[in-house]
Order: sequence, then structure tokens, then C-alpha cells
Amino acid sequence: MAKYALLGGYTTETWSRFIQNPGDREAPVRRAVEAAGGKLETIYWSFGDDDYLVILECPDDIAAAAIAVAVGSTGALRNVRTIKLIEANQLQQVLQKAKAVVGAYVPPGAKEPVQAR
Repeated sequence: MAKYALLGGYTTETWSRFIQNPGDREAPVRRAVEAAGGKLETIYWSFGDDDYLVILECPDDIAAAAIAVAVGSTGALRNVRTIKLIEANQLQQVLQKAKAVVGAYVPPGAKEPVQAR
């Protein structure tokens, strides 16, 4: 299964409810991920632009997107984003393919491909 990062924040209303009624967020998140056929790896809490980072495995992009849409539809979260993660051992394959793409891509306003800088 592929790995994904799910990031975002809570709304001010959600924070207020959470402060008044703190509870375990891992269990409901795990149930949501498993309902889509995925597996919850870990949850990190953060501060700044994002309040949480969830690492999960999903069978495909559809399942990962379904999780993001479902949790985002509740109105409790803001700025929900999903990032498909690429394993470190896949980087060489990415770079080899990028080499072929750079040679074929013509940027806007150019008449021929431009090599990567």
C-alpha cells in the first residue's frame, strides 16, 4: 500500500469543543482510515499553520482522497491536504524519469526544451 500524509488544522470552534471535552483522537481517526481500507501509521500534533500530521497507508489514491473528503466535510477541520509520499528508495527511479521529461518539456515562451538548472 502507498503512504500518504494528511495535514490540516482545527477550526476555532473545534478547538473550543476539544478543550471542553478532550479525548482520544487516535481511535476515531483509525476507524475512518480503516473504513476506507487503509491503515493508520501515526498521528503527530503540531503548532503553526498545521495542527496535525497523520501518516497512513491506503490501497490507492481513491481511498486516500475519500478519507480527506470525509473528514473535511465535517466542518471541524480547515485547510485539509493530502500528500502522497514517495519512499526514499524510489528517488533514483524518479530522477531517471525526470531526466527524460526535462528533455521533452518546452516551457511557456520557449521554442525548445530547456535543460534543468
